[in-house]
Amino acid sequence: MSIEIKAPTFPESVQEGNIATWHKKPGDSVTRDELLVDIETDKVVLEVVAPADGILEEVLKGEGDIVQSNEVIARVLAGNNPVKPAAVDSAPSLEAESGDSPKDSSDEKIASPSARKLAEEKGVDLQLVSGTGKDGRITKEDIVSLQPVSQVQPAAGGSTPSPAVSLPPLAGGDRIEKRVPMTRMRSRIADRLVQVTQTTAMLTTFNEVDMHRIMNLRNEFKDSFSKIHSGTRLGFMGFFVRAATEALKRFPAVNASIDGPDIVYHGYQDVGVAVSTDKGLVVPVLRDADTMSIADVESTIAEFGAKARDGKLSIEEMTGGTFTITNGGVFGSLLSTPILNPPQTAILGMHKIQERPVAENGQVVIRPMMYLALSYDHRLIDGKEAVQFLVAIKEMIENPAKILLEI
Repeated sequence: MSIEIKAPTFPESVQEGNIATWHKKPGDSVTRDELLVDIETDKVVLEVVAPADGILEEVLKGEGDIVQSNEVIARVLAGNNPVKPAAVDSAPSLEAESGDSPKDSSDEKIASPSARKLAEEKGVDLQLVSGTGKDGRITKEDIVSLQPVSQVQPAAGGSTPSPAVSLPPLAGGDRIEKRVPMTRMRSRIADRLVQVTQTTAMLTTFNEVDMHRIMNLRNEFKDSFSKIHSGTRLGFMGFFVRAATEALKRFPAVNASIDGPDIVYHGYQDVGVAVSTDKGLVVPVLRDADTMSIADVESTIAEFGAKARDGKLSIEEMTGGTFTITNGGVFGSLLSTPILNPPQTAILGMHKIQERPVAENGQVVIRPMMYLALSYDHRLIDGKEAVQFLVAIKEMIENPAKILLEI
């Protein structure tokens, strides 16, 4: 029985996706729930798995092709011992596009159709090329970046040696450029960032916070905290999320959004936490963060981080949010101006903790200090509100008891 493989149902905020990577090719055996293909959308990479044991009979959408929600992209011939299709070149499959021979060789390199075509034109032996794509797949860029082969003189015996294999240039060699298409996610991020700068009146206000009390608190209780909360690590983000949710209650405009001519005030605090991945910045959301304990915040962020690294975040986990926190300090940033995450009207930037001399009670002391930045949309938030909001967070972090007492 032939079963249709369809693209997932995309939410309303996602119009279409691209086939990113096929992990199987026509004629390969598949097992139920085995990963078949990755589909990249504006926000997340979705995985499509096999619905049953069988053989991947036909691929209708190749890598790079655009797919719509619920569109048929392949077919699986189901059964414990299905008959392998006699020929797969009748369908627009990966083997047909790549020009593979019908025989299957375990030593044969995996290469994209464009890479095979270019390799044939340049006379490059794919068996001697190292692929930089997923699972060692040879891409067109791998062939383009190869160093041109110099003309080889005939040997003394009069016979001409085999053509030398092109290799990547050594240091100090030719200047090589590599052109790759922008991923759908990176393209969407770029569009949104440009849109923010063109459609908002964004300003940034700064302050600094003395971290020594909260660092002492963390050092004193991190071991017992981890033991009691099933290995959850006590970091600083939990304190900042709790401080931010309390400040958002006091300054509701910072938690609001603009919708056309209207201001939407949210009676809840859904805090997005920016997470960096190889494919771009993603912002999973802590729902009802004001009701979460510090342990809940830390464990959920750790879970989000693991999912982001593995590309497992769902669209629902990254949708919405009324306020965002980003921590450039983990990469060493001392000061920055974070960009708004629309339709939100404010974003808090944390930075590197660095010891600096400060005046305290008339004395110069060395304290671990962190710069804080609040970018906000001046169309909705006045400078006074923005400064007071940031000062409220500063005071709660410098006096952690205020977070617990909500004062």
